[in-house]
Amino acid sequence: MPITTTPHEVPAPPEGPWLYAPGEPPRTPLAPAGATRAVLFDRDGTLVEDVPYNGDPALVRLMPHAREALEAVRARGVAVGVVSNQSGVARGLLTRRQVEAVRRRVEELLGPFGVWAVCPHGPGDGCPCRKPAPGLVFAACARLGVAPEETVVIGDIGADLGAARAAGARGVLVPTPVTRAEETDAAPERAADLLAAVRVALGRPPSGLDLPSGLDRRSREDRRPSPPSREGRPSGEADGPSGEGSAA
Repeated sequence: MPITTTPHEVPAPPEGPWLYAPGEPPRTPLAPAGATRAVLFDRDGTLVEDVPYNGDPALVRLMPHAREALEAVRARGVAVGVVSNQSGVARGLLTRRQVEAVRRRVEELLGPFGVWAVCPHGPGDGCPCRKPAPGLVFAACARLGVAPEETVVIGDIGADLGAARAAGARGVLVPTPVTRAEETDAAPERAADLLAAVRVALGRPPSGLDLPSGLDRRSREDRRPSPPSREGRPSGEADGPSGEGSAA
């Protein structure tokens, strides 16, 4: 009798982007047309401290001035959202339930956002939403009812600014220890902290500046050491899974 084998099935990458938004239709931002009408924040390293592949709400800690920054944006009638790569899902290190639990904790600390757009894919999945691709920005803007050119993306690495530029939005960099020096030097707009970044976002008209070619577009996860497999082997070893910077 011939021996038959079953082909190994590779799990399909999770669908995405994942969108979390209020149940009712979003309100039209009060800011006038032509001004900044939405600010989209990166999550890890921008709103909250970067804990690699975090699925534990108890580990959520706000970045300096996060509350004041959000209050300033909301006070101007500008919509707020979050755009976040979470490749830990594709890597088997996070579940959707854990991502949602951390989201709820951030909103407990900072109040509700008009939309969360989350990419659950890995670097090799070829999705259109993983920053620096523009999919998360497009999805968030569509939900908020604003145009990308009326939107500012605030983040801490080049992938955040790359996603903004690819979507036609502005990008403001807030450097952290994860940010590479060449990214800081090349960023068309940057600020010392989150509150200063919000002032830049709200205080100037769209700049239309191109993202310089020297800006590192790799995500936060691509800069991290490969995570260990479930068997404890580093992901680079023979039969372990594969193995993200501030763009998780």
